[in-house]
Amino acid sequence: MMRAYYDAVGSPALPPNCHKTTKRQQQQGAQREYVMRRLLVLALIFSTLAITGGCVYRANIAQGNLIEQEDLDQVEVGMTRNQIRFLLGTPLIDDPFHQARWDYVYYINVGRDPATYKRWVTIVFENDNVIEILGDQELDPDL
Repeated sequence: MMRAYYDAVGSPALPPNCHKTTKRQQQQGAQREYVMRRLLVLALIFSTLAITGGCVYRANIAQGNLIEQEDLDQVEVGMTRNQIRFLLGTPLIDDPFHQARWDYVYYINVGRDPATYKRWVTIVFENDNVIEILGDQELDPDL
């Protein structure tokens, strides 16, 4: 004769020893659960990186004084510092160790691209008058 087992509510239940799991089965189940959690975390991390990695906006960066050729053409030997400052603006580099030299540097980075436009002009003074104009000097290509 078979005994019927009922739970607290009165519905049929399995006998107490019917679905016992061994320690090994418990360890394997815990191991599977751990691996699945790790895979889920890795999947979330990679999907987050994939979604946000390509969507970061990089603003255009312009550094220095934009010197147009027509302004540079107006600079002549013999002009004063004030006249140069009026035409080209305040120099980007006003070196305290070389006070007779003003450097005007300009470059623009568009997004993630390297500098698309670069210019470096040096004005050399003697007794507050221009004695030399060095235009379109080479800038670092990695800029």
